[in-house]
Amino acid sequence: MEKVSLAWRNLWRNRRRTIITLAAISFSIMLVQAFHNLSFGVYESMVDSGVRAGSGHIAIYHTGYLNTRDETLSFPVASLPEVIEQIPGVVQALPRIYLPALAQTSRESRGVVLIGVEPKKERLTNPFLQNLSDQSMIRKSNSRDAIIGQRLLQELQIKPGQKFVVTAQHRDGSLHSELLRVRGIINTGMKDIDSSLILIGSQRAAMLSGHIGNVHELAIVLKSAWLDRQVFPEIAKRLVNHPNVEAVNWEQAMPNLANAIKLDYASQKFIFLIILLIVTIGVINTMLMSVMERMREFGVILALGSTPVKLGGLILLEALILGCIAALLGSFLGCLATWYLATVGIDLETFMPETLEFGGVVFDTVLRANWDIAWMAQIAIYVIGLTVFAALYPAVKAGRISPMEGMRHT
Repeated sequence: MEKVSLAWRNLWRNRRRTIITLAAISFSIMLVQAFHNLSFGVYESMVDSGVRAGSGHIAIYHTGYLNTRDETLSFPVASLPEVIEQIPGVVQALPRIYLPALAQTSRESRGVVLIGVEPKKERLTNPFLQNLSDQSMIRKSNSRDAIIGQRLLQELQIKPGQKFVVTAQHRDGSLHSELLRVRGIINTGMKDIDSSLILIGSQRAAMLSGHIGNVHELAIVLKSAWLDRQVFPEIAKRLVNHPNVEAVNWEQAMPNLANAIKLDYASQKFIFLIILLIVTIGVINTMLMSVMERMREFGVILALGSTPVKLGGLILLEALILGCIAALLGSFLGCLATWYLATVGIDLETFMPETLEFGGVVFDTVLRANWDIAWMAQIAIYVIGLTVFAALYPAVKAGRISPMEGMRHT
């Protein structure tokens, strides 16, 4: 306790310098924690939006379909969705059929992507369908109702309630056509999707393509993206009796989104490293100046019988106390900043359009943080260790002072 008391008094000999160093370290910890939690929340929101409108947290395909997108590679779905939905953590298993097709009206024709879905189940999950009214939704899985992208509707020069024809290749190689009616309009905010997307009931898509009882994708939505490692092995067990079928996580099913997140977070890590480097330089400067100002004192301590190891240990103890105080203060400020960013968020609506697209996913213009307590504790401990490490050089320098050299120092 005497060493701790002595180290504490030594820190406050130059009160202004210690306060400035504490403020710098604490502010750096707050910045790193708050911006990490903001990124954590934004990424989680992006993944959630992406998987609900896309391939799910986990997707099941016929082997080879993910790489080739060959519409002939479908698999029998049978009761597999119901079986998978019994797994803890699974919210829904959504069967889908994907078909390249040609949409035609009396005025125009366009190449489109025709997606067959289960209307009721899809609406519970897909954020774009949740905004549609009951009158705009597909009524039955075998109906001729269609939900069409807003740009595609304009390009085909038709209006809601009007009919159009889609033509797709049947499983036997022939071309089959279906007459559909525009039931609803979808606006995702992404030009490529809004100009090519048509949603119809899965049974109608199966009749058009000949994939009766088969699907191209079984999109599995979980309660949280972080449950995929827990749920994935359970799904693999259910697929043992289904040959030529594979399960992949959302990172494999949606590589554009996964790579965009990895690239963005890599750039943030670089910024974090710069901030921590500034912290290291500040600690080295503080401890080194403290050592230089106390050369005479150190000479007297060594002359009285203290060892260089004990003297260096005292410097490291001062750094440890400084790091612990800064970590506590910085984490407190980081919690306040995270609370604000989680409840209020950062509204980009005045600077950007109504929707933001990143990695092929549209997300809200209000950016909100989410709590990552484990990472916050990890960065606080890391900064404490960094502070002690930064004090090694001043501690070694103090230990190398000879008693005579120290006492001659003025």
